[in-house]
Amino acid sequence: MFEIRKAVPEDISEISGFQLKMAWETECLALNSETVMNGVKAVFDKPNRGQYWVAIDSNKVIASLLITYEWSDWRNTEVWWLQSVYVIPEFRKKGVFRKMYCHIKAEAEKQNIAGLRLYVETNNVAAQKTYEALGMKSEHYRLYEYFL
Repeated sequence: MFEIRKAVPEDISEISGFQLKMAWETECLALNSETVMNGVKAVFDKPNRGQYWVAIDSNKVIASLLITYEWSDWRNTEVWWLQSVYVIPEFRKKGVFRKMYCHIKAEAEKQNIAGLRLYVETNNVAAQKTYEALGMKSEHYRLYEYFL
């Protein structure tokens, strides 16, 4: 049985590797490993950027996700964004993400967080079905972005 815990700096290597794999699996995008490693480390260096959580099975990190923060002036509290979700293939469809999500949701409720949000690749139907099964809904917002 696996456990959920807040990630520690010793998890940076595994989390970074997950991000490289996820980018390739979902978008056939080969990221620069040093940039990703530094990006993950930056969250630990400045906790106001977010917090990582991991799932552990037999002392092995099998999944991770990143929570980032959005201020909601409408609610006068934060909304947590779930990002960088990755479960290693042999542990998919075994309830790992469900357990992580329920743990994060309970933490959010304790801290009076307004809600949880995430975005998903439009073609990732399996992930969409997972999120919907947990009671999440695709709302009326559309995401626009611009990167320099």
